[in-house]
Amino acid sequence: MNTIPYQAIVAAPGFALGICCTEDEITRIDFLEAQPEQTPGTLLAGEAARQLRNYLSDPAFEFSLPLRPSGTIFQRRVWEQISGIPCGRTDTYGQLAKRLKNAPRAVGQACGANPFPLVVPCHRVVATGGTGDKKLGGFAGERGGLLLDIKRWLLTHENNSEFSSTRG
Repeated sequence: MNTIPYQAIVAAPGFALGICCTEDEITRIDFLEAQPEQTPGTLLAGEAARQLRNYLSDPAFEFSLPLRPSGTIFQRRVWEQISGIPCGRTDTYGQLAKRLKNAPRAVGQACGANPFPLVVPCHRVVATGGTGDKKLGGFAGERGGLLLDIKRWLLTHENNSEFSSTRG
């Protein structure tokens, strides 16, 4: 049972997305374990659910949701860079760090703090070198389990065949 009051929950393949919002802004989107959908409680939650479903059907879908400004100045700079990564492409923590004149670990921490996954596609940021899960890097502050499975699914969904292997 959820302890966070979501205004809507959208079911996805193997996971769910919890939407938190006010009447005017999305405050966050959370990855959840697979569960039934929850009917949107507000107009904005309904619109967010519609757009998330559109992305799940068509990975090239472009979001247009009002996001509540959050994060530090550095985190916002990282999220702006991530938002520019096209569907079906990836960038590395190192490449982003170089462009931002910072350290890859700091970029990774900013990715992990992203309150708007999918809308700000932090799943498109991967590790430099390595193969399999090592190439995926972390996701939402985690190095394995459900969240890394979600990252793999999202990249495969966006036609990134390099990441389509399943965990053993």
